[in-house]
Amino acid sequence: MKHLTILILLFFSSLSVNAYEIKDFLQKEADISEVKSSLMLNQKWVPYPSYTDRNGWNALTGNSKDEIIRRGNAFLNYKWEVITATDYLAYDRTGIREVMEDPFGRNISALTQLVLAELAEGKGRFVDQIANGVWFYCEMTSWALAAHVGREQIEKTSLPSYKEQVIELTSADVGSFLAWTYYFFKNQLDEVNPLIAERLRKNLQVRILDPYMNRSNFWWQAFDATPQTMVNNWTPWCNCNVLTCFLLLENDPGKLAAAVHRTMVSVDKFINRSNADGACEEGPSYWGHAAGKLYDYLQILSLATNGKVSVFDQPMIKNMGEYIAKSYIGNGWVVNFADASAKGGGLPGVIFRYGKAVKSSEMQQFASYLFQQNAKKTYYYSGRDLFRSLENLASYQELTDTKPAISQAPSIWYPQTEFCYMRNHSGFFFAAKGGYNDESHNHNDVGSFILYLNQSPILIDAGVGTYTKQTFSNDRYSIWTMQSDYHNLPIINGTSQSYGPQFRSSDIAFDSGKSRFSLNLTKAYPQNAAAKKWIRTYQLKKDGLVMEDVFELTETKAPNELHFLTAGKPQTTAPGIIMLEGNGIKLKMKYDKDQFEPTVETIPLNDRSLSKVWGGQIYRLKLTAKKQQLIGKYLITITK
Repeated sequence: MKHLTILILLFFSSLSVNAYEIKDFLQKEADISEVKSSLMLNQKWVPYPSYTDRNGWNALTGNSKDEIIRRGNAFLNYKWEVITATDYLAYDRTGIREVMEDPFGRNISALTQLVLAELAEGKGRFVDQIANGVWFYCEMTSWALAAHVGREQIEKTSLPSYKEQVIELTSADVGSFLAWTYYFFKNQLDEVNPLIAERLRKNLQVRILDPYMNRSNFWWQAFDATPQTMVNNWTPWCNCNVLTCFLLLENDPGKLAAAVHRTMVSVDKFINRSNADGACEEGPSYWGHAAGKLYDYLQILSLATNGKVSVFDQPMIKNMGEYIAKSYIGNGWVVNFADASAKGGGLPGVIFRYGKAVKSSEMQQFASYLFQQNAKKTYYYSGRDLFRSLENLASYQELTDTKPAISQAPSIWYPQTEFCYMRNHSGFFFAAKGGYNDESHNHNDVGSFILYLNQSPILIDAGVGTYTKQTFSNDRYSIWTMQSDYHNLPIINGTSQSYGPQFRSSDIAFDSGKSRFSLNLTKAYPQNAAAKKWIRTYQLKKDGLVMEDVFELTETKAPNELHFLTAGKPQTTAPGIIMLEGNGIKLKMKYDKDQFEPTVETIPLNDRSLSKVWGGQIYRLKLTAKKQQLIGKYLITITK
């Protein structure tokens, strides 16, 4: 039998989109008493050499030792940059993040390079500067970013309040990094002056350990989460750092067990909110701080309990990992929806170790492929994430010995997240999404798609520009990249898609045998669109893509429009034919010349986050219906 019976999979959005399920994998694995009996106390779990074990560090750093020391040398005379009150307030005043974040980033980058260099060399040359950096951070009012602090503290301003300490992404990152610094260098800092390590330990207690145990209202803790609560990458990311701090600093068995179990309850909320199919609705460039951070958390938890508390055998955890390998198109391009970039998510060390933990050869081989593609880049360095840097060093040889490969699956279907990928032997790659317009990092993009040929983008999703205050405010959808008008979607009766959980797909159908994906877009649009039915169907064929819209309206108000975002400038060569270009590749789009009037708009990309991916501009092709009709069908074909 050449083919098994083709299965047409139907998943209705009322059941599949945002399918919240109380899984509680971690809490089912161990209660507080079981955690307490499993924990390895007094940092016995740490898998790295002590600072004085020079043979151990020579083995761990290997061929990277000289580079690590060379990079650290550059910061021996670094001048720590004071971040002023007005630097923080710039976010309130202008919405610009970089004024505060750039010097903050330079400071922490300097300290990370110094710490790694001293670990690699072990001669004490970097200790004074490390002490300066530690003292500098203890002098700061907060380790949180201006863009985040106002949401978490009582006084709603980007200027950190001296009255309280908040835990958010960056303060948690810095806390974890400084906890490792304390663990490795307490004795060496004591030789400089005992007040330095003593003050650092006190700061970590006041800034991380106490707030985490005494507060339950950091939104990312999600202790009171319901099926409607947004729980995203912040939860595993922050909890991973908090867990690290407790394991490196707290030696009271009862207090440590309570803290560890508390992180398990919180991280379970992220797992519960995540779909069992494993797709990351935030996209590949967020995977490293969503599923990737979940992996780090689970790995540290497993290390700390000698493998007794582990959920790596759960199929969903494996699905969450393999998403990153399956979402790779080729030549650096990835499937991007929502705020994700069309390039990104390439963390070979994390992907490799995750794959090893869940026994996925697909992930391990993909990690090896990424590593070899970026062999000239500094593999080991993960910025202020010292755990990842050390783990990268530890897994280096095993990664280099792994055979590289990337997924060539003809189709991939994520039934709950409603992502569909298809590729064929002619070099076409297609991806589309259903979902709903209240996903994490949401764009109003239900039903949108992308199309690549020979690993070159033709019809695209622009992604998102540089984050500003507007990005995560009530004005988010005034930004063009968030609007359905700037995705590969229709405008119905002059009306665009709206934001909210009620604006979603329905009647999803995926037929892998026929390479066909269809969905009803009606519910993604507000009532003003007067849409009774709008069924969009995509079918990937050997020579290209066929897109069909079948619709029924209750009234006509304005001409319908079909929008397409393109990497290259579309050229109208003849009535009914438009040439699409991308990286020297040309495709022919055919439409009914009696139905549509084409226009092309150039979209200048003045934002660096967009221009570094797409260049100076992208284009929007608009097909405007020549006549208004209550019932109709539009057919678009794209071929070589």
